[in-house]
Amino acid sequence: MTGRSALHSLARMSVNDWTDTENDAIVASYFSMLSDELSGRPYNKALQNRVLQGALGRTRGSIEFKHCNISAAAKGFGLPILSGYQPRFNFQMSLAEAISRWLARHPQWDSLLGADLASAMAEPPALFIGVAPTLHNAPPPTELTQMQAVARRFDVAGRDERNRALGRAGEERVLLHERIQLRQSGRQDLAREVRWVAQEDGDGAGYDIASFTPDGRVRLIEVKTTNGWERTPFHISRNELEVAERRREEWCLVRLYDFSRHPRAFELRAPLDAHVSLIATSYQANFH
Repeated sequence: MTGRSALHSLARMSVNDWTDTENDAIVASYFSMLSDELSGRPYNKALQNRVLQGALGRTRGSIEFKHCNISAAAKGFGLPILSGYQPRFNFQMSLAEAISRWLARHPQWDSLLGADLASAMAEPPALFIGVAPTLHNAPPPTELTQMQAVARRFDVAGRDERNRALGRAGEERVLLHERIQLRQSGRQDLAREVRWVAQEDGDGAGYDIASFTPDGRVRLIEVKTTNGWERTPFHISRNELEVAERRREEWCLVRLYDFSRHPRAFELRAPLDAHVSLIATSYQANFH
């Protein structure tokens, strides 16, 4: 490459690369529309695009493409994504950093989603319990690798774990599902005995809900909830793993996902390391 062509290439990169200021602006626009969509309020994508064109000097097409990049990065964060902007990968990590900055400036955003859902649940339909993620239904490796990199770097599992409103809403949703299933099976007696252990007794049992199968066998359920997609990572405690191992025949993990929009779920049974990679994220330090 000649000196002149190298300079031309660098100049073209400097024009096309998005700055942090531009990323912050388009991420804010994206989350404004997403908040409206999740709340059932109308919004205007074309108007938002025109506003960004005027503010950033970018073309309509480049703004549309960037919104699709944001959907891909948001999926890695375990967040709901905006309808109509299908994820497009190979985004720069600077875009994920812009999402992280937006979330830091709006710390209640995730919690409000969970709180709204909890207050809206009276008698929802039974949950759809689908197939757990496997190697056979994995997305393309390059996409999965990029989403996993975002999830690790920004501790997506930790954010969901700290979102107590989301966790409680998910547990309540599974509690209602269990009761509905038992009543539909003609076991009103067992439905009345289903207990929300985490709410009534506090954390520490190693499971959140004590339920039953229609034939009366005990069913101990640990609930993990995310607003993201089905492969969003989650935290599980040492105590939960020990109870899962000790009470294998009774214990299961119900993973709720896409909770803010269309709650769905799958079940995992012990041993969990047959389904997921268990990675130690912290250690207890005891003095000698």
